[in-house]
Amino acid sequence: MSRFHPSVPPINRRILDRFQLVDNIPLRGFLTEGKPALTGIDPELIGEYVLVVVRDPLCSYERDPAAQISESFDDRVLAGQTGMFTTYTGTYKGARISVISGGSGSPEAELAMVDLLEYSNASTFIRVGGSGGMNERVRPGDLVIASGVVRDEGMTAGYVPASYPAAAAPEVVFALAQAAHENGFASHVGTIRSADSDYVGGGRPSVRGYFQPWHLELAESWSRAGVLCGDRESAAVVTLARLFDKRGGAICSVADNLMTGEPFVSGAGHNKAITTALEAMAILHKMDRQRDEAGLPIWLPSLASESARASQRGDSVES
Repeated sequence: MSRFHPSVPPINRRILDRFQLVDNIPLRGFLTEGKPALTGIDPELIGEYVLVVVRDPLCSYERDPAAQISESFDDRVLAGQTGMFTTYTGTYKGARISVISGGSGSPEAELAMVDLLEYSNASTFIRVGGSGGMNERVRPGDLVIASGVVRDEGMTAGYVPASYPAAAAPEVVFALAQAAHENGFASHVGTIRSADSDYVGGGRPSVRGYFQPWHLELAESWSRAGVLCGDRESAAVVTLARLFDKRGGAICSVADNLMTGEPFVSGAGHNKAITTALEAMAILHKMDRQRDEAGLPIWLPSLASESARASQRGDSVES
C-alpha cells in the first residue's frame, strides 16, 4: 500500500520518495479536529465556485467581507471560521458559491488556496479586490478583469519559476466581462500586476519619502507594458489555480490612478466588482452545464449559440 494519499500523483510520489523528511511532515497540511487548521473549512460545505476576498479597509466594507457578500446567497451557511479566515457558502442564481475572507498579500492567499485546493472539490477561484490604477486607460471606479497577472510578488516564486504564466482561465474572463457588460459597468480586460509592497514596490514613496533610483521608472515601465492596475493577491489565486488544474481569475476595482494623478477614493467601484463576480459565477454555472451536456472538456462560444437556437425552436433546454 502506498504511503501517500490517493490524490498525490505518481510524478509527485517519485520526488517525495527522495525527500528524507517526508514522514515528518503532514503532507495535506495541519488539521484541527479533522478540519484544515488554518481556514477551519468543512470541505463538504464548500461550493464549486469560490470568491477570495481580503479584509481591506480601502474597499470600505461595512463588516467582514465574507459575511457581507454572502448576504446575497440563498441557503447561507458558515462553512469555516478561524482567527485568520471566515468562509460562507450558499447559492446564487443556481450556482453553489463559497466566499472566503482573510488578510492581504500572496502569503495569506496561499494559506487559503492550499486548504481549498487540497480538501474541497471547488473548480473555480476568483480573486475580488481593490487595486491602484497604473495606466491612463483606467479611472477610479472602473473594474479591471485580469486576462493575466505579472508575478512580481514572492510567494509564487516558491512554486514555479518566473517564466510560468499566471494566465486566467478563458471561461472566467468571458464570464466576468459578460457580467460587467450586462450591468453597464465600465470595465477593462488586461494585465494586472501583483507585488508584495504597496509602497515602493508599487511605485509610491514610503516612510519619509523613502525611494531608490530603481523605483523611479517602475510605474511608468509597467504602464508602457500595458499593465492596468496593481494589487497583492491576484497572482497567488491565478497561479495556484492554474498549477493545480483549476480555473482562476481576478477582478479588481480601481481606487486611484498613479499615472494620471486622480486621487484615492475609498471603495470606488468595489460594490460593482462584487456584483460582477457574483453574476459571473451564475454565468459560469450555466456555461458549465452547457459544457457537460455537450460532453466537452471546455466551454465553447458555439454552445451559447446552440442553446439560443434550441430555445427559439422551443426545445426543452435547462437554464
